Amino acid sequence: MTQRITIDPVTRIEGHLRIDVEVDGGVVKKAWSSGTMWRGIELILKDRDPRDAWVFTQRICGVCTTVHAIASVRAVEDALGLAIPLNAQLVRNLLISAHALHDHVVHFYQLSALDWVDVTRALQADPAKASQLAEGLSTWPGNSRQALAAAKARLAAFVQAGQLGIFTNGYWGHPAMRLSPEVNLLAVAHYLQALDVQRKANQAVAILGGKTPNVQNLAVGGVANAINLDSAAALNMEKLYQVKTLLDEVAAFIHQAYFPDVCAIAAMYPEWLRHGAGVTSYLAVPDLPTDAGATRFDLPGGVIVDGDLAKTRSFASQKDPAFRDGVTESVARSYYEGAAQKSPFEGETVPARQAWSADGKYSWVKAPRFEDRPMQVGPLAQVLVGYATGHERIRFWADRCLDTAGKLAGAKLGPAALHSTLGRHAARAIRTAVLAELAQKHWRLLVENVGKGDTTVFNAPSFPKGEVRGFGVHEAPRGTLSHWVVIRDGKIANYQAVVPSTWNAGPRDAQGRPGPYEASLVGNPVADPKLPLEALRTIHSFDPCLACAVHAVDADGNALATVRVA
Repeated sequence: MTQRITIDPVTRIEGHLRIDVEVDGGVVKKAWSSGTMWRGIELILKDRDPRDAWVFTQRICGVCTTVHAIASVRAVEDALGLAIPLNAQLVRNLLISAHALHDHVVHFYQLSALDWVDVTRALQADPAKASQLAEGLSTWPGNSRQALAAAKARLAAFVQAGQLGIFTNGYWGHPAMRLSPEVNLLAVAHYLQALDVQRKANQAVAILGGKTPNVQNLAVGGVANAINLDSAAALNMEKLYQVKTLLDEVAAFIHQAYFPDVCAIAAMYPEWLRHGAGVTSYLAVPDLPTDAGATRFDLPGGVIVDGDLAKTRSFASQKDPAFRDGVTESVARSYYEGAAQKSPFEGETVPARQAWSADGKYSWVKAPRFEDRPMQVGPLAQVLVGYATGHERIRFWADRCLDTAGKLAGAKLGPAALHSTLGRHAARAIRTAVLAELAQKHWRLLVENVGKGDTTVFNAPSFPKGEVRGFGVHEAPRGTLSHWVVIRDGKIANYQAVVPSTWNAGPRDAQGRPGPYEASLVGNPVADPKLPLEALRTIHSFDPCLACAVHAVDADGNALATVRVA
């Protein structure tokens, strides 16, 4: 018998996401992904000064503020053909690396670990046994018997006081949960430790960006961080070493706690290395430029079609014409006027509210396509592109992850295992381990360049008469982000943001092809339709953030549309 399950809202995730699935025989047969609010930022930006766009676009999301600022300034700089100084590139790289480290740690522990970890069983654990187990994976100081006993006592105090917070609502005792009490305790301890670690990553963002969220240091043409080693008011060596200390502490947790945790969970739920693949065409863009002209990058980008790593195509730069010409968006199943598949340069955002319809329009999220294909974006895309093209550090950490999980599971795992629900978690841990190293590298590059006497951080822009167009990309924590701007006589004539959760959460297109969320759910098991934990596991593995894809305010903060999802 076919059953329809509606999960609305999807919990522990920022934004407004509804998931519908049809289950037959304990397996998902069909799925629909719906964004349930409208984003109006594109209209707010029309006729504004392009130099101000990055300030507004940070408000697309309360979490992903920095990434939109970066993509926005890059879009305007691309339209103007404006290069920025090397120091500005490196400061931006440190900023986005610290932001990504924060984001990835929060995603695993605070937003998705509780899909796999039964907090209630942690109270049955023996801290000494848990510590012995952990020491076989890493030398993280937080794995000591004393630290784990303290975490257990802290959890017991929450329970006794009845103040469980986020632990109140969970699928505790669900048949799909099967970690031992000791592994559950270890995960809960790291959950609590991660709260402090993500704060340190955010401190680094705030030192460089002036504040967070909504950094203040960017500008079209570079950054506003004055560099003066003799001034307490500028970016000096004291502040740079503060950043380094914070990044070193974050890196230690990532390499010694987060990375081993993900490998262990992958080994203990090996069937989830077979579920949740969905769309196996992938898109990533290069990032972390190492020169002023942005011709060399420390993170790779490219395209994989139908999971064929042997035919991976690389993007030469962030301005690759193949990317520019390949991206389109469909609104055939979205609550907007029109049905044509358009380039973002010609994109329109004209709302057309109507009832939710499984066979018609059912989402405020558009459906992006690359070369007319649905594409999955995110850490998995970048890791697979890097693995296929021989990126040394991605290969190192990917092989280490697969080897570690394989030994624990008693099986040999290859890159094909990454096309899965837990593969997305593994890829995020791999990317985070690489980023932690690269953040330290780019700190050294900045200090070395300043040490040569170069303190330039800004090149002034100038706006020509007539029309110019540009796009800016960034490989954000959730995947490929691009901003597209048309500037006419110095003012914004059109602006579109094609964000990671739009790529992944988008609905079917005019040809009926599902987006990555929808495709990944098909074939998933669901043991209890009243407790659809398995569906949440797969959706959470994408790290959805629907605020980036949907919003509903005008320039004065007034609601523009009321949506009732039937």
